[in-house]
Amino acid sequence: MARKTPKTSRHTEVERKFEVTESNGVESTVSPSFDGLNAVTRVERLPVQHLDAIYFDTPGRDLAAHRITLRRRTGGTDAGWHLKLPAGADTRTEVRVPLGGDPDRDDVPDELRDVVLAIVRDRPLAPVARISTHRTVDMLFGPDGEAVAEFCDDEVTASAEGGAEQRWREWELELVGAGDAALLDRLTNRVLDAGASPAGHGSKLGRVLDTGQTDHEVKTRAEDPVHRAVAEQVEELVTWDRAVRADVYDSVHQMRVTTRKIRSLLQSAEDVFGISDDAWVLDELRQLAAVLGVARDAEVLAERYEQALGALPPELVRGPVRARLVDGAERRYESGLRRSLIAMRSQRYFRLLDALEGLVAAEPPAAQKGKEPAPTTIDSAYKRVRKAAKRAAAAAEDIEHDEALHRIRKGAKRLRYTAAATGAGKVSERAKTIQSLLGDHQDSVVSRTHLTQQSDVAHAAGEDTFTYGLLYQLETEVADRAREQLDDALRNLDKSVRKAGTKGT
Repeated sequence: MARKTPKTSRHTEVERKFEVTESNGVESTVSPSFDGLNAVTRVERLPVQHLDAIYFDTPGRDLAAHRITLRRRTGGTDAGWHLKLPAGADTRTEVRVPLGGDPDRDDVPDELRDVVLAIVRDRPLAPVARISTHRTVDMLFGPDGEAVAEFCDDEVTASAEGGAEQRWREWELELVGAGDAALLDRLTNRVLDAGASPAGHGSKLGRVLDTGQTDHEVKTRAEDPVHRAVAEQVEELVTWDRAVRADVYDSVHQMRVTTRKIRSLLQSAEDVFGISDDAWVLDELRQLAAVLGVARDAEVLAERYEQALGALPPELVRGPVRARLVDGAERRYESGLRRSLIAMRSQRYFRLLDALEGLVAAEPPAAQKGKEPAPTTIDSAYKRVRKAAKRAAAAAEDIEHDEALHRIRKGAKRLRYTAAATGAGKVSERAKTIQSLLGDHQDSVVSRTHLTQQSDVAHAAGEDTFTYGLLYQLETEVADRAREQLDDALRNLDKSVRKAGTKGT
């Protein structure tokens, strides 16, 4: 049975680390002075802290490769389990879970493992290093008496599992609360003036494991632009995975977009990746996007109806329409999110991620045979758009026409991603315009179908259905405007493709 642990808490950490240098075994730095800074009016020395931490990772050091640290720490004011995630320059997000009843237990809390599940998957997490720190803290206070930063003087004793003991001294500057980046720069200057130098590692663990903790890079053939784009999108997929698990706004949508980008790029570069249209990886990406689409479509409808109803005069909003449309969509979003998370915790999902990383790292089939893979071009992707446009022009029925427009959108999407990867910026921009227009059209199709269904339910319940009809008409106007702009957008795209082809000859 999975171990139950308290709910997580999240904190933003903005800090910089510094090397305390030595010369002939004697430290050449002196403690920095923060006197004379307008933003610092008082410095208070806090009691010495003794911190002991055990760090966890997979056998392949997957967390360290992504600049992520996971530790169980005792001592100090924030003892507990800490998962630190990169969040920009000098910034990390720290997810915390209390130690619980037994502070010596080595089984990682399920809540923390789930945050990085797309990275660790079903691989075990075990101790990789032990670090003890003798910490002296100077708390810096501003003119209003509030703490603004803390300066830590750390004497560190550490060892990797099975490795020799290491000892060193380092300094840390960390902002308190929301922080002030300009203040951090001024404090940094004082630390550097004292003889310190910026640390060559992102964390104590990075120094112990000698990883350098530089940005994670999937091994890739950087000379192929589409291959490089796929590698970048696989990294994006892992990043959005974490956001979905935290239920960050719009994260389901962005993860779905990334999934579809990867699929489109793989389809556009079969010679590079050795993937045909019936490959299981493409099918798995399609099905993952479909699962995410349930929550995404509900989220879009909830926002769409909230905005539309908010713009109507109150006397035109009749009956419990908001409860049916907005509240109902929000409930479907929650259900869709649960379904998405179930899929994202499955062995099937793990194997998909394994396969994507394998495709990025492997040599292309042509190279395995001693040949150069054919360069990826935008021609084949554009042919799909033209073919779909001809079908749409010939479609007689509304339903058939809507389906044809949806095929144009899917073709434009693939063209956009391929063009962006190969440097055809104008083609990508104009394909995006078509994708956006027809995205609005498709959302309108989905919305009108939903409005019809909900109107029938409301009518059966004896409710006023006037507002449903009004919203349906507004959605029809959205679709009409998209279709009116499509021909010009297609002509502009054609010009850009022809111009790009001329430049390439």
